[in-house]
Amino acid sequence: MSAPPSRGTQLQGVLALADISGYTGFLQGVSDAHHDIIVEADEPPVAYALISSLLDTLVTAVVPPFRLVKFEGDALFVVADDPVISLRGDRLLDCLRGCYAAFVEQLGLARTQWTCACDACARVSSLGLKFVVHHGGWVTQRIVDHVELAGKDVIVVHRLLKNHARDVVGQGPYAVISDAAIDALGVPSVGLIPITETYEDLPPVPVHVLALG
Repeated sequence: MSAPPSRGTQLQGVLALADISGYTGFLQGVSDAHHDIIVEADEPPVAYALISSLLDTLVTAVVPPFRLVKFEGDALFVVADDPVISLRGDRLLDCLRGCYAAFVEQLGLARTQWTCACDACARVSSLGLKFVVHHGGWVTQRIVDHVELAGKDVIVVHRLLKNHARDVVGQGPYAVISDAAIDALGVPSVGLIPITETYEDLPPVPVHVLALG
């Protein structure tokens, strides 16, 4: 007889995603340009290892104060349980800026070690980074050996990956911080641009956009 389902654990705090933009197109271009080499190679080409090194860098930069939930392709999903004193006020913005600086440094190192100058491989310079930060609640559920997060605010933070931030900050790196996170953490909004995102089946989500570039 199977065990009754667990009700999980309810928690509250900060939910964040760090998403490497442009990586899918970059990897596809490398695959197309070097198809024969990739098929015949004993090991994956260096382009395939780049995402791992960049994600490693992001984890090192944000854990702690955040803790890793999981990798989602070329994105990192992290949370910080309340109370998150180390993320209050300017500290959240400093954390995001520091994480982006570490990303840029690692990407620069990768470029110095890149041996191919073809158009596809040269697109490594086009890789970027965006953040989404939200505050709310979630429920942890253990499924086999994995812990999954569920709840409305988990949906919100993932929906915010599709946003209109580039309409106000251009093509550079940015962070979208929900007003719920700004209010809960006392983040100063000076220099941040307010916009409102709308999604199907969700109330409007007011956010502020921080340009990182």
